[in-house]
Amino acid sequence: MAIFCEVLGTMLLPVSKNFTRPLPTSILIISYCLAFYFLSHATKKISLGIVYASWSGIGIFLITILSYFIYKQSLEWQSLIGLILIIVGVTIVNIYK
Repeated sequence: MAIFCEVLGTMLLPVSKNFTRPLPTSILIISYCLAFYFLSHATKKISLGIVYASWSGIGIFLITILSYFIYKQSLEWQSLIGLILIIVGVTIVNIYK
């Protein structure tokens, strides 16, 4: 849930138009607050390093992919390799925790 809320909030940043649009801005703020709330609960059972590595790595991956499809942002082959490496890194960190 922390990852989902963080990705939702980040994807709403362009839609909020520098926090001038009330509805997207409100959802964005609530999403970030919920993301940290759920993140704090995850740290009760999983070490902080593992939680943060997973949260940020998967978040970067999802935001990049969603931005490509929703906002038509470019995605170069080097970026794809980087995204694959992020997923491999998060997987390794979680396997050997």
